[in-house]
Amino acid sequence: LNPASLKIFDSPQLWLMPPLMVPFRVGMLPQVRLSLLPRARCLFDEPVHVKVAGLGSRQVVTLRAQATDERGVVFRSAAVYRADGDGELDLCRDAALCGSYEGVEPMGLLWSMRPIVPHKYFHWSKALSPHLVRFSVHDGMDVEEKEHGGALAEVINERVLLGEGVVREVVNFGKGNGVLFTPPGEGPFPGVLDLSSFASEKRASLLANKGFVVLNVSVMYDKPAKINYLELDHYQEALVFLQQQPKVGGDGLGVIGRSKAGDIALSLASFVPGVRAVVWINACSGNMGAPLHYRGREVLSPVTLDLTKIIPAADGASIIKFGVTDPNSEENRTSRVPIEKATADFLFLASEDDLNCDCRSAHFLLDGLRRAGKENVEMVCYPRAGHLLEPPYGPYCRSGLHGFLRTVVMWGGEPQAHACAEVLAWKKVEEFFRSRLSCGHPKTKAKL
Repeated sequence: LNPASLKIFDSPQLWLMPPLMVPFRVGMLPQVRLSLLPRARCLFDEPVHVKVAGLGSRQVVTLRAQATDERGVVFRSAAVYRADGDGELDLCRDAALCGSYEGVEPMGLLWSMRPIVPHKYFHWSKALSPHLVRFSVHDGMDVEEKEHGGALAEVINERVLLGEGVVREVVNFGKGNGVLFTPPGEGPFPGVLDLSSFASEKRASLLANKGFVVLNVSVMYDKPAKINYLELDHYQEALVFLQQQPKVGGDGLGVIGRSKAGDIALSLASFVPGVRAVVWINACSGNMGAPLHYRGREVLSPVTLDLTKIIPAADGASIIKFGVTDPNSEENRTSRVPIEKATADFLFLASEDDLNCDCRSAHFLLDGLRRAGKENVEMVCYPRAGHLLEPPYGPYCRSGLHGFLRTVVMWGGEPQAHACAEVLAWKKVEEFFRSRLSCGHPKTKAKL
């Protein structure tokens, strides 16, 4: 350009001129647009439809997702795609060529996120805080796990645990405490006691969004090292408190628990009246970890561990599944939960590649109930899924710190199959509770 020609930009008449229309030329790219449909804000357990427009014809790009959990650990994923002839990408249609996953995986960027620090679980336990995921699209093929700038487009996905109108309240009952979630509307609603091995409001809040009054209680009401035994009375007090809530209806309550919380759920149904439906997820058929007391006496001893059968893995984690002795053996006779005494309906969800709890426990429980003449039970097994079966669309966790043993363990599962199992299992949980805990009229679900 001639420097003298630049003086036109000093002219005030420039701002009165109509917009300059520049014809599109081959090689020029319009503005790239990255969209999350139906909206960028959604409930945690809802899928989003990821689309990109404005790319060059057949352009190769890398899509990325990044999130930071409440403990400050960064999780990332990346996948390479090729746009169609119109410069568009649709993750419900197009296959990832390589990266954190391959193939058509509409939510792959979410479940395939990995921690930048090994052996970290994605902690997001507080229902009041939304989980933020940054999606971005970058030119070319680069799936290295590092911080990337120069995005062609990006958008923040706000994944919310608490739906509109759901009330969260910290409550006290007996000697314990928990968090109560109540859906909007007059009710009555079915009541569910959500037992988490350690503090987490995720599952409870998401169930409340679906029209259940949910009380979340942590099984470990103190540090594991300080607990000599667990008292079933503590969880019975939680059941009584939940049943007394004005919006809770029906003729009984539901209980859900995974791992250690799963065997506590079995014990509640076996020893305590008022339990109508139990969801047991990847737990043991016997009492694990610590003696269980009820009404001042020991009712179940702990299943024994054989530490010599724990298998060390190459990356510093351990496989503890084989260190748990057979809950049905004679030596563990006083540890087996007597669920044949229960009148509740049961749903057993078992991951076949669980490296923490043996999935055969579900079969033992099923057989025991049927030998007692009970048919009020369902069992679903998920091939290639691991121990941490949770509400869907969170990052898959391959290994992490075991809360009781305080050592790093392998959880098992293959990422893609595990993610699919979480979608199916979560739907099954809702269907089971809705069919077993009906209050006699349609329920209100919370929305954004």
